[in-house]
Formats: sequence, C-alpha cells, structure tokens
Amino acid sequence: MNPTSDTPIEQTETVTEPTPDTDDQPDLASRLAELQARHTEVSDAFLRAKAEAENTRRRAEEEIAKARRFAVEGFAESLLPVKDSLEAAIAIQSATPEQLLEGVHATLRQLSQALERNKVLAIAPPAGTRFDPHQHQAISVVPADQEPNTVVAVLQKGYLIAERVLRPALVTVSAPK
Repeated sequence: MNPTSDTPIEQTETVTEPTPDTDDQPDLASRLAELQARHTEVSDAFLRAKAEAENTRRRAEEEIAKARRFAVEGFAESLLPVKDSLEAAIAIQSATPEQLLEGVHATLRQLSQALERNKVLAIAPPAGTRFDPHQHQAISVVPADQEPNTVVAVLQKGYLIAERVLRPALVTVSAPK
C-alpha cells in the first residue's frame, strides 16, 4: 500500500516456467530407467521375503500341530514297561503273596521312574510345613500342638507336572490357637 493513499498499488511479477533443456532429457530418461529397475528389484525382493515369511509361518503351524498330536507319545512310551509288568504279574498263576508283593513294589518303582522322567513329581509335604493353597487342599482343620496353618497329615499325595499343579495334596491343617 502506498502510505499516502488508501488504494493499493499493484505490482506485477513475471513468473517464467523453466524450459526443459534438451541436454537434461537423456539424464532424466536414464535416471527414470534406473529407478524403474531398482523398483523392480525391490518389488521382487519384497515378494520373495513375503513368500518366505508365509512358508515359515506355515511350517511352524505344522510343527505345532504335530507337537500337539504326539505330545503324549513320550509319556505313553515310558508307561509301557509298567503295563508289561502288570500283565506279567496277572499271567503268573502260582505266585505266592510274597512274590506278588515284591512284583507290585518293582512295578511301583517303574511307575515312579516313568513319572519322574516326564517331570511328574509328588507333592507330599512333611508335618509342620506351612499350608500352601497353591499346592495343598485342606480337607479339615484339627487342633494340634504345632504352628497354626501348617500341615498335620497328608491324606493323599498331590502331583506337579513341569512345576504346574496336576492335583493338589489333600491335607489336614492345624487350627489357629
């Protein structure tokens, strides 16, 4: 605006469009061809990586399905000798009670070893152990001469499988004084 008048002064600017230089066109064409080749290369690499990721995902799903299907195979295999021992005991017609008892003890050892190999461990807290509701189930509360909330007796062993409670131990617990 002009400081002495209220009407604006118009100024015109001439904007000129750059004219393409004929020397730059071969450079642009080669640059475009270079970028197109790079794009094709990157697209191909992307598609290959995508296919590889899909194949890896599919193989992992198949492995998980197989693991679920055959997870019990090792456990069942370790129990077969126990079954064989029990069948052998039944097949003996003239066994004495002492022989049967000895066979039962041997079979129990086999079963215990099979369970331990498969990470199935017994929960049998000794008397005086603090009651743990995560591993023990209190059947009754009895007066006792020991600390309150401690195990007095185990009525039935519990079991852990790979540090997870399969069955809690059934226990009696000392009453608060």
